[in-house]
Amino acid sequence: MPESYKKTKPDKTYDNIIIGSGISGSGLAAILAREGQSSLVLERHYTPGGFTHVFKRRGYEWDVGVHYIGQVHQKRSFIRRVFNYITAEQLQWAELSDNYDRIIFGNKSYDFFKGKENFKNKLKEYFQAPEDQKSIDKYVNLIREASRTSRGLFATRVIPKLTGKLFGRFISGKSKEFYSKTTREVLESFISNPSLIGVLTGQFGDYGMSPGESSFIMHAMLVNHYFDGGSYPVGGSSRIFDTIEPTIKSAGGDVFVNAEVDEILIKNKKAVGVKMVDGKEFYAKSIISSTGVHNTYNQLLKGQHVSQTNLRKVNELKYSVAHLCLYIGFKETPEALNIPKTNLWIYPDNYDHDENIRKYLKDPENEEFPVVYISFPAAKDPDFQNRYPGKSTIEIITLTDYEIFKKWESKEWKKRGKEYEDMKEQYSQRLLQKLYEQMPQLKGKVDYYELSTPLSTKHFVNYDHGEIYGLEHSPERFDSRAIHVKSSVKNLYLTGQDIVSCGIAGALLSAVVTSTSLTGKSIIKKIAKSGIMDKK
Repeated sequence: MPESYKKTKPDKTYDNIIIGSGISGSGLAAILAREGQSSLVLERHYTPGGFTHVFKRRGYEWDVGVHYIGQVHQKRSFIRRVFNYITAEQLQWAELSDNYDRIIFGNKSYDFFKGKENFKNKLKEYFQAPEDQKSIDKYVNLIREASRTSRGLFATRVIPKLTGKLFGRFISGKSKEFYSKTTREVLESFISNPSLIGVLTGQFGDYGMSPGESSFIMHAMLVNHYFDGGSYPVGGSSRIFDTIEPTIKSAGGDVFVNAEVDEILIKNKKAVGVKMVDGKEFYAKSIISSTGVHNTYNQLLKGQHVSQTNLRKVNELKYSVAHLCLYIGFKETPEALNIPKTNLWIYPDNYDHDENIRKYLKDPENEEFPVVYISFPAAKDPDFQNRYPGKSTIEIITLTDYEIFKKWESKEWKKRGKEYEDMKEQYSQRLLQKLYEQMPQLKGKVDYYELSTPLSTKHFVNYDHGEIYGLEHSPERFDSRAIHVKSSVKNLYLTGQDIVSCGIAGALLSAVVTSTSLTGKSIIKKIAKSGIMDKK
């Protein structure tokens, strides 16, 4: 278990200080531990894990960011090998249904099935026009091709900056062809059916940007990630950190919660340590921030020690979407309630996601939610009944505008007043109604519910605008040269979903990239060749 900084203080020397214990921070500490390096991981929250942590209320447990992860059930996939590498194979996974996602528009639904051929064949049952069927084949091939080119793009995040400046376009290779265009631009270039485009982009909530604004390479990486289905950690998402921490400790590392860093200390133009909010200082050879690009440069460096040009480029990068999440508890099992493992993506009876978002943001109180995602963690986790016998949980997520809640941002958690609570209740009832429309058997059986807003995300994760995915995944973001593992300050490194891409897998892969830069070793090859891989 991690130490509480309120009760005890670090009292030894570490090779590295890592700010933030999310999957990128804790994963990096574990990778470095495998290299014999000790890390002090500092977490401002009272529980570790970032978006992999859980919270408990009234005898229930919910995850806050792990709803499903692709490829981890494939023992030879790279992402599975990374998890095995940092957890000594202690983290187990349970596959979702073969039908992992259901895309719903009005009274029509479209199922996504695991396996590339199954995915295509099922879509062709819905879209039988010869032109659409050819488009589906081309789409799947293009997703694979674009995903493969992403390696070149992310290589530019770790190569020396001068090399990147001179040869970055060459190194990133064909990826520019895909990251410089929006998802809608690419799909409309060969798909004429707007309904097919709406269905194919039905998972856009997983990266938080509409087809008309998102970079196609982000869409391609996400879709490719789930082509072979999804999985959920056995024992709940908190098992991720729980199985990583022993690896961190094996090299003399430690994790402290309630440990908020006030600033990164700079001496002779080098990062040398951190200063805590209580004034205490800790030093190490390398300082790594997994708190996000904006937080690192504007809060931890306080806008100092970097050129104004670089700071301007950082601040030009926009935040990703904010969200609402309704956590629901039931006093019956998933089987009794007929709760599935399949995720639901619910949209208005209009296949134009961009238009739906525009209409909603103009009038969020009266327009339909542009996307509602429903996840069933109690059904996904085979260990849930061992921990919470006779109970079930559901989570419902939708996007929102941070500005709606900005007036309460200076108020303390749980002390934001009646107007705020009334607004939360209105949103809660609207989201419950979307659930009942799909699963009427649940009406009248809700035992407990609680809504989190962007202010909750800001309070617990320290994202300034309550954003869920760090930086937005636009063409401009992927073209930016302000994003790099090495900061503009010597010995200060960055990791996290801002470096590679969003989500648990993206953030974990950023830890691999950062560890490569820190150690000067090919960590990717080392993990790929590790002896813990199943030979199957």
